[in-house]
Amino acid sequence: MKLYVINGPNLNRLGTREPELYGKKTLKEIEVELMQLGSELGIEIRCFQSNIEGEIVSLIQAASDESDGIVLNAAAYTHTSVAIRDAVLCCAVPVLEVHLTNPNGRESFRKDSLLSDVCNGLIAGFGWRSYCLAVLWFGKYRRD
Repeated sequence: MKLYVINGPNLNRLGTREPELYGKKTLKEIEVELMQLGSELGIEIRCFQSNIEGEIVSLIQAASDESDGIVLNAAAYTHTSVAIRDAVLCCAVPVLEVHLTNPNGRESFRKDSLLSDVCNGLIAGFGWRSYCLAVLWFGKYRRD
């Protein structure tokens, strides 16, 4: 099995960006954790991050053709991007929406996701472990 983990804007700043909210782990450290977990589950994990909406759309399209699933943290684009929503709608593989924090417990504009209703599931509020829970779903439970 192969998964794409796709991260949106500002997630490259994890570890230094509001660590009290997003945690102290860097994106690179999270990716190492995910690759270790993937190895334990027999999953190849490919990680990507972009601050550019069009690049994220292209990554979703590539993942649809080249992988068995997508773990997507579109970050701020979750609330604004019809283009990313449309890319998810065109996906031939399952997509799990992931967030480090719980958007419903934050500012009102973060409560509206353009992705939740087109993704197969949503995991939020568990910090960097939200990604791990998504990988576990693909590795252990998707087949149920």
